[in-house]
Amino acid sequence: MTEAPRSQFLSLHLLETLVAVLPVRDENGSPKSLVYGGVERHMITSQARRRAERVHARDRANAGRGALAGRGMGVRTREWALFTARALQERHGWERDEAVTTARAVIEATGLKFGDPAKKTVANLTKVLLFAPADAGTRIADHIEAREAELRPWRDAYLAAQEEAAKRTRKGRGRTAPEPPADGAEGTAATLPPLPKVTRDAVLLALAPRDAVDIALYGRFVAEIPDSPNVDGAVQSSHAFSVQEAEQVDDFYAAADDAKLDRKRDALSFLDSADDAGAGMTGYQSLISGTFYRHAVLDRTQLRTNLRAAGMTEAEAEEAGVAAEREFVNAFVEAFPEAKKNSTASTGSLPALVLAFEGERPYNYAAAFQDPIDENPRRADGEPGGGEGPAGMAAARRLLRHHAFVGARRPDLTRARALTYDPQVQAVVEELAVTGVVSVTSVDGLSEPAGTPEPAA
Repeated sequence: MTEAPRSQFLSLHLLETLVAVLPVRDENGSPKSLVYGGVERHMITSQARRRAERVHARDRANAGRGALAGRGMGVRTREWALFTARALQERHGWERDEAVTTARAVIEATGLKFGDPAKKTVANLTKVLLFAPADAGTRIADHIEAREAELRPWRDAYLAAQEEAAKRTRKGRGRTAPEPPADGAEGTAATLPPLPKVTRDAVLLALAPRDAVDIALYGRFVAEIPDSPNVDGAVQSSHAFSVQEAEQVDDFYAAADDAKLDRKRDALSFLDSADDAGAGMTGYQSLISGTFYRHAVLDRTQLRTNLRAAGMTEAEAEEAGVAAEREFVNAFVEAFPEAKKNSTASTGSLPALVLAFEGERPYNYAAAFQDPIDENPRRADGEPGGGEGPAGMAAARRLLRHHAFVGARRPDLTRARALTYDPQVQAVVEELAVTGVVSVTSVDGLSEPAGTPEPAA
């Protein structure tokens, strides 16, 4: 290869200013928070960000857009039995009920646990989410169809054994010490006919990571099937937190009832109008504002290891790895959690600053904001205070200065590249570059935000 060697880790750092949004919330509907630097900060969890990024990249690839266009991607769901049953119906003409019971039996016998059969809402859902290639259900269905002569009798025997085990359980509930099964089996599992090995192998192969690039990026863990490969993710993501102290607004809202208002408008007397007074519904929603710092790292070596473990040659893994890196950076910058997107327009936010560089290890710059930014530059008496002014520009100064300080002491860092969608932050970048405080290369778009490695100045 003619390209210069690249460092193992690509570090991304981002500042974004959000106003009156609620991209993630706790079980009570309140914003999530953490305490850092002795004060409470708003928090957007890494889980919410990672899912937004993963789905953003998957949707672009499936639509034929971006660096991963046309490549295999994954789906994380509990509905693999339903996916398989749908493929049996649409591709092979099976009846729905038989397709569902067969798909569930085959996948369950492979090792995945399902919900309570007595509860229709969860009966055909696995108990855990499973991240697998999007075509796994189709592959399993095709195998079932190809071996239906063997699998239909096996399914009937499997379901009959399950029902017999359930009867024993119900019968034993009234005893203080349940009797062992009459046939001497030690438990329910021993009474179930095993899934034919060729079918189990086919299901495991279908559910294996294979060529799903997003599984190679974000990893997966399957505890229920020991011989189904787990994947150590190549992406590390931090929780985003506000660089200033958290301030929350509890917004009171009143929702109008159109029918009531129409009657009120058309009323012939004030008495009729009074009957339709008042809002249709009222309540509160919590909203947050602030400038947030977030950080992610891509381990290029781990990514290529995952791709090769999935069956790619070294050349194929390198090609897919480069494409995955480009799409990961795009998703890190462009994707946003969609909670309350319509009522707050949160997904339209653009980063104030993106800083990208390479190194021999990950670099997290959260320490730059351990001391919360004070946005008030004047004291209450009107005299100049110790504040730094608006958090967006103050945070950009801090982040760039922090990187310059670290870069002077860490020779493995490449020259950083900076992307901003804020003209005021662009002015800060140019000012610090001209004065020699930082040495960064400004870029105008996402086509090459990390760029070809340049030595740190």
